[in-house]
Amino acid sequence: MSTLQIELPDGSTKAVAEDATAYDVALSIGEGLARQSIAARFEGRLVDINAALEESGKLELITQNSPEALEIIRHSCAHLMAQAVKEIYGEDVQVTIGPAIENGFYYDFYSDSKKFSPDDFEAIEKKMTELAKADLPIVRGEMSRADAIEMFREMGEAYKVELIEDLGEETVSVYRQGDFVDLCRGPHLPRTGLLKSFKLTSVAGAYWRGDEKNAMLQRLYATAFQNNKDLKSYLHKLEEARKRDHRKLGRELDLFSFSEEAGAGLVIWHPKGALLRTLIEDFERKEHLRRGYDIVMGPQILKTELWKTSGHYDNYRENMYFTEVDEQSYGIKPMNCLAHMLIYKSKIRSYRDLPQRYFELGTVHRHEKSGVLHGLLRVRGFTQDDAHILCRPDQIDAEVKGVMEFVQDVAGIFGFEYCMELSTRPEKSIGSDADWEQATNALHSALTDSGHAFEINEGDGAFYGPKIDVKLKDALDREWQCATIQCDFTLPERFDLTYVGADGEKHRPVMLHRVILGSIERFVGVLIEHYAGSFPLWISPVQVTVLNVTDNQAEYAQEVYRQLRAAGIRTEIDLRNEKLGYKIREAQVGKIPYMLVIGDREMEETKVTPRFRDGKNLDAMTVLDFISFIEDEVKQYK
Repeated sequence: MSTLQIELPDGSTKAVAEDATAYDVALSIGEGLARQSIAARFEGRLVDINAALEESGKLELITQNSPEALEIIRHSCAHLMAQAVKEIYGEDVQVTIGPAIENGFYYDFYSDSKKFSPDDFEAIEKKMTELAKADLPIVRGEMSRADAIEMFREMGEAYKVELIEDLGEETVSVYRQGDFVDLCRGPHLPRTGLLKSFKLTSVAGAYWRGDEKNAMLQRLYATAFQNNKDLKSYLHKLEEARKRDHRKLGRELDLFSFSEEAGAGLVIWHPKGALLRTLIEDFERKEHLRRGYDIVMGPQILKTELWKTSGHYDNYRENMYFTEVDEQSYGIKPMNCLAHMLIYKSKIRSYRDLPQRYFELGTVHRHEKSGVLHGLLRVRGFTQDDAHILCRPDQIDAEVKGVMEFVQDVAGIFGFEYCMELSTRPEKSIGSDADWEQATNALHSALTDSGHAFEINEGDGAFYGPKIDVKLKDALDREWQCATIQCDFTLPERFDLTYVGADGEKHRPVMLHRVILGSIERFVGVLIEHYAGSFPLWISPVQVTVLNVTDNQAEYAQEVYRQLRAAGIRTEIDLRNEKLGYKIREAQVGKIPYMLVIGDREMEETKVTPRFRDGKNLDAMTVLDFISFIEDEVKQYK
């Protein structure tokens, strides 16, 4: 029998039989390693631990502690969940797809009769546990396309049949565990007994293949980990995330609402929410002016011909709204860049005039699919802190670094850590190869020089240029896409933007699209969850509430209230004939930073006793001293 030469990561080589598996190689090294190995990487591709090695090559064993392990565990657990659902509900449910995702996995099901709810989770988890304890072998097999279609059709799995028909491959791989069989590329765990720590988390609707014209499916979300300790830690964070849900807190704090009468994905800002976003917007205007930006404003609608010139009509039309005025077609702007280019083009520019930095808190509208709308985090109408920098090619590096410094400063002010990605040319794009290469190299160089770690996100750039994406990390270590910097050589070409160079000739400027917070709506949603509604003093819609103990102090409480309001401190007063404890609890539920409790002693001494929202008290002080105290705290952020 001939042998294969298998190279291990440490450089050593093992000779094995030509029908050997990765497990056999692990066993030849040691039984302990063989027990821990769940899959392998052979010649750069992931394979099952029991897959036969058909040629000589380099092999890396994947154990439960390897970086790739969690995705394999979750992918296998998705099949376990699908098997449990099928064993419980049988032909009433069809399976579709079930990938591993960040923090877990999901599986989509179709049913005319079964409506899943969290009440079903216990039964599904119980069946999953039974199947895991049965320690069923998970076996990979290959079938011809025709045989696989026939098999799944006989099983009544129409969605699997459609997937195979669209694959266009003559041979497909399937995985079996007990009586359950699923279409999949793998790899998977070798047996179900390795799945011990899992939990169903939620149920949602999802369109088949993400197309709202297709059937509505039911998506069961779940998660899995290598051990119960990690699972419990994650579930604790999940529970904390539920408590911090901006939709829940938005209602409790009376910040915003949505209405079917108004339309899906359109935010209605209540007084406190409108004040919160106004405070953030005022901060943004001041910061942009300080950093050399000019504030501009563009119209909400622009002629459709302009959107055709820009390329949005051909590449982004499905996300836009259009209207007609005086038999003229207009596009409601999904972005602010077109008006900014018209401002630039309104006069002749010299190389000495560059860079031009235009900033606009511009409201835009995008036709997001109803299935992806999610509170403030995904809406159809929103305001962006949008800026466009038109500069010479030799200024790109300095301008990009200036924006990155801006992002760093603002992230620090709001208490966020962040990470960065460089997103490269997508499949659907405009512009020449040379322009894309120059733009991508410019952003890559600026990132490298910054010293900040970043990852490459292949193919996820805008259709007109590459971009740097900044993801904020909140208090629960979740990542949120907010800031972005895009380098664009294409739109200046399409709109024939020029400047007169030192040589007296016309040259083409480069356009940098950038946002710092991104969508104000989305950023407010992230802030609510990051702070659990307990905003820093400087952006709290209500900074102080004045509480009297009895009616005897009402007049003095009103005088304190007037002084605070006159000093510009955002203050409420609660003179209701309620017990003090009740009023304090209401103020705490409202996340108000400071309560001023006014009793007989405070009234007699003409002082106030500040109380933090966490229940701690400060010593009594004069109203003027308290005003100075508040002003000093606010100055830390300004």
